[in-house]
Amino acid sequence: MSNDLIPQTGSQQERQVAKREAQAEQKQEQQAERTLRGPLQTERGITTLEDTVVAKVAGMAAREVPGVYDMGNAARRAFSAVTERIPNSQTNVAGGIGVEKGETQTAIDVTVVVEYGASIVEVGNAIRRNVIDQVESATGLEVLEVNINVVDVHLPQADDDLSSAPRATDLQ
Repeated sequence: MSNDLIPQTGSQQERQVAKREAQAEQKQEQQAERTLRGPLQTERGITTLEDTVVAKVAGMAAREVPGVYDMGNAARRAFSAVTERIPNSQTNVAGGIGVEKGETQTAIDVTVVVEYGASIVEVGNAIRRNVIDQVESATGLEVLEVNINVVDVHLPQADDDLSSAPRATDLQ
């Protein structure tokens, strides 16, 4: 005989209702897990990106902007100058870029040296636009913010002064 035909006590009915509610809640959680967020998540799989991927894309985008002389703080620029002299070494395009990335969004910090004579405001806005466009189109992540830190202004005569300045080995 089926249990459905036998009258149930109040506590038995409460347990059945609780069991059904738990099953419904579990089913909702499973559906929520399958909810796709962003273009990197599809029904056939999920694409994940390392922070360095976003940093490289952002670094290349920032370097494309006219008025950007170099990227990074003084220590990073000095290190890059040394590594550039090593044969077959690769340029670190992610230098001067900081990335905070989640599953669907990212925030990017850019540290630059601007050429003298360029409008820092215009260069900053151009960097921001180009980084957002390139990162969003290449990675599918939503760029929440691009913070720009201008650490120096490159003076053209600084290069001339360095090349014509007497060195300690030139002195007698």
